[in-house]
Amino acid sequence: MAEVNFIVECIRLYAREERTLIIRGFFPEDNPENRTLKVYLNQKEIPVEYTITSGAEVRRRHLQYRMNVGEEITGKLLLPEETVVDFKICSCLGTEETEVYHVNKKQFEKMINHLDGNLEMERLEDGQFVLTGWCVAGEQTKCQAQVDGKNVPIDVQWKYRKDVMDVFPELEETVKCGFEIYVPEQNGRKLSLHLYANEKENKYIVSLDKVRHGESGHDTVSLFQKGICYWKQYGVKRTIRKIIRKMQGKKDTVSYEDFLKKYGVKEEELARQRQEVFENGPCFSIAVPLYQTKEKYLREMIESVQAQTYTNWELCLADGSGREHSLQSVVGEYIAKDKRIKYCLLDSNEGIAGNTNEALKMADGDFVVLTDHDDLLSPEALYQCAKAVQKEPQTDVIYSDEDKVDMSGKKFFEPHFKSDYNIDLLCTMNYICHLFVVRKDVMERAGLFESCYDGAQDHDFILRCTEKAEHIVHIPKVLYHWRCHAQSTSENPESKLYAFENGCKAVKAHYDRIGIPAEVEQGPFYGMYRTHYLWKEQPLVSILIPNKDHVADLKKCMDSIEEKSTYRNFEFIIVENNSTEEETFAYYKEIEKRDNVRVLYYKEEFNYSRINNFGAKEANGEYVLLLNNDTEMIEPDSIKEMLDVCMRPDVGIVGAKLIFEDNTIQHAGVIIGFGGVAGHAFIGQDRDDNGYFSRIISVQDLSAVTAACLMVRRSVFDEVEGLNEEFKVAFNDIDFCLKVRKAGYLVVYNPYAQFYHYESKSRGQEDSADKVARFQQEIGLFGERWGELLENGDPYYNPNLTLDKADFSLKE
Repeated sequence: MAEVNFIVECIRLYAREERTLIIRGFFPEDNPENRTLKVYLNQKEIPVEYTITSGAEVRRRHLQYRMNVGEEITGKLLLPEETVVDFKICSCLGTEETEVYHVNKKQFEKMINHLDGNLEMERLEDGQFVLTGWCVAGEQTKCQAQVDGKNVPIDVQWKYRKDVMDVFPELEETVKCGFEIYVPEQNGRKLSLHLYANEKENKYIVSLDKVRHGESGHDTVSLFQKGICYWKQYGVKRTIRKIIRKMQGKKDTVSYEDFLKKYGVKEEELARQRQEVFENGPCFSIAVPLYQTKEKYLREMIESVQAQTYTNWELCLADGSGREHSLQSVVGEYIAKDKRIKYCLLDSNEGIAGNTNEALKMADGDFVVLTDHDDLLSPEALYQCAKAVQKEPQTDVIYSDEDKVDMSGKKFFEPHFKSDYNIDLLCTMNYICHLFVVRKDVMERAGLFESCYDGAQDHDFILRCTEKAEHIVHIPKVLYHWRCHAQSTSENPESKLYAFENGCKAVKAHYDRIGIPAEVEQGPFYGMYRTHYLWKEQPLVSILIPNKDHVADLKKCMDSIEEKSTYRNFEFIIVENNSTEEETFAYYKEIEKRDNVRVLYYKEEFNYSRINNFGAKEANGEYVLLLNNDTEMIEPDSIKEMLDVCMRPDVGIVGAKLIFEDNTIQHAGVIIGFGGVAGHAFIGQDRDDNGYFSRIISVQDLSAVTAACLMVRRSVFDEVEGLNEEFKVAFNDIDFCLKVRKAGYLVVYNPYAQFYHYESKSRGQEDSADKVARFQQEIGLFGERWGELLENGDPYYNPNLTLDKADFSLKE
C-alpha cells in the first residue's frame, strides 16, 4: 500500500479577505493513521485554522480523479507582510514529518496569481461554439476570444453554480460564477479564450477541429493529473496495473459504430415491419411536454414518430411555452397533414410534471409512451412494443434500451444495454429512463406526475407504475435516442442538484408505499442513490466457514470480523473437514473457548454442498452467512449491509463485492452464460472501477452470487432444501441461487459489503483425469437443470453484450 500522506488539491487566496490563503486537500482512505499537518512559511511554522468536510458532495467532487475520498480538509492561514520565498506543507505522524508540498518564491507567486476558474466543456450547437466553465469573479470577469489570432465577437451568459459555491463558501449566495460563452462558428482551427479579473488572467486553448467532431477541445482534469493523484493514493504498482488495463481494455473492443453496422435494424427489416398487420393491435399515445423547444429538434422529434413502422399511434403535445413563444405554427404544419397529432397550448407553464400531465390527459390510447421534446424514437420503437404486447397480452409496462444522439441528430453513442426488470437497480438509479411505456389503466391507478419530484419526476412515476404492474417487459433493443452533446454529462449535473435531491425523495417514497423502513441518500455519483434500512430487529447471523488446515487464513478471516464488524450479533460455525496439521486442532481448541464459536467435524470426503448443509443444520441464526476461510472483511459495515437487504421479505440471498489480494475484482456478481456456463462479472478489473453504467458499484438483483460470501435467510435455505449435493465442487452456489430465485425470492449483489478473497487466480485448474471427469459431469448436470436459462440468456445481462469477456463490452 502507498504511504498514507496528504494530497494537496488546491492552494488559493481567500476570495473575501486580503492576505488570507486557503489550502484544500485530503488524506487517502480518510486518514486512518490520524496524521496531522504543519505549514511552514520562510522556514517558520505558522498557525492554520482547519475544518473537515465530509459526505456525498465531497465524494462526488473527487470522482474526477477516480478516487474515493470521504473527508476533505480545508486550512485557512494569514500570509505575513514579508515576501514569501519558501512555502512548505508537511504531513506529521508523531514526531516524524513528511514533506508533501514545497514551492519557491517564483512558484508561489505564480500559484496565488492564478485566477480561480476553469473551462470545462466545449460543443458546437446551432452554428455556435459554446464554451462552458466557471470563474469566481463572476460577472466582473472580462472575457475575450480569438480564432487563429483574430478577435471574434462573443456573447457571455452567467449562471449560478452550486458546485463552485461549495468549494468557495465565502462567496455571496447571489454570485453567478458559471459561464456559457457563445462564439459564432468559425473556419479556424485554434480558439484562445482569455479571462481577466482582479489583475489576473487565465488563458485556454481549444482545438476547434476536435469540437467539430464532438470531442473535447482541451483537457480539464488531465489524464496525467488523474494518474499522479492515483499514484499518490495507491502507489506505483497499482497505478501501473491500472494504466496497463486501460491500454489493454481498448484493444479488441467493438465500437458502437461497428456494432450498429452489424446489428442495427436494416431498411429491409423496416420495410417488412411496415407490411405486417396486427389484429387488434394496441394504440400508443405518445405524450410529449413542450417548452420553448428549438424548432429543429421539435421537427426531428415529430418526424421520428411519423417514421414509425407501426402506425396505430397518436402524438399528444402539451405546449407550456406561453403565447409569445408558442410552437403552434410549427406543429400546425404537421397536424394539417396528419390527424394523429394532437396539440394543446397551455395557459401557463406548469413545469415539467404539470406539462407532462396535460399531455397524458390528452391520451386516448391503450398504452402511454413518454418522450422528451427534443429526443428521437427509433423507427421500429412502436412496432417492437406492439409485438411484445401481442406475444404477452398481460403486459402492463414496457421499457427498452437506449443510446445518445448528438445535437446534429446523426451521431449515436453511449448505448445503454439494460438488465431485465431490476427493482434494486431501479432504487439505485433510474436505469429504465427511456423508452418507457405503460398501460393506460395502470397509469391511472398509479397516478400522474407529481411536481414535488421535479427533475426526478420520471423516476418517481416509473417506480409507482412498476409497483402497480403485474407484468413488466424489457425489450433489449435501442428504441430511443436521447439527445445529448458527446462531451456532456447531460450538461452540468451540478446545476440540477435539486433533481438528485428529489430522486432521493422518490426512492424514499417508494419504500414508504411498500412498507420498508429506510432512508435514502445520494450515492457516489449524481443520479445514484444509497439505501439505509432502519430495521428494529438485530437477528443472529450464523457465519458458516468450512475449513481444512490453513489456520493462518482462518484466523485472519475470523479476526477481521471480530475486530472490524459493526454488527455484533453473530456466531461462528467452523466445519472441520479432514485437516491433518496439529496446529489446526490446537487453534480449534483455542477458539472454542469463545462463547460465539463452535467447531463441527465433518469426516466424509470433500463435498462443498454437503459440508454447508451439515453446518447449516446446526446454525442457531435466522440468517446464515456462507463464507470461505480465505476471506478478510474490508468494510466494517459488511455484515450489516448484507443483513439489511436480506431482511426484506422479497429477498432470499445477498452477495458481496470480493477483491483479490492485488486489489482487482474477484467477484461483482455472477452472470449466467459467461464461459459457456457461468462466471464472475468484472473479474480482474480494478477495485475502484465503476463498471458498465456503474454496475460494479450498484446494489442490484442478479441471477447468482458466489458462495465464497453469501448470506441467506435460514427459512429460505430450508425451503429450497439447501445446496444440491450432486454438485460437489463446481456450480453448487449458482444452482443454489437459481433455486432460490425459482422459489420467488430475489438474489441481490451489494457492493457496500466488501471482503478480500485470497483465492489464487490460477486455482481450479482441472488437470487430473478424475477432476476433469467430475467437472464435465457437473457441467452436464447444470445444463440439465438450467438448460432453458442457458438457452435464453441471463435476464440480468443484456444479449447485446459479449459473453466472451467479463467487462460488459459489446458483442462482436
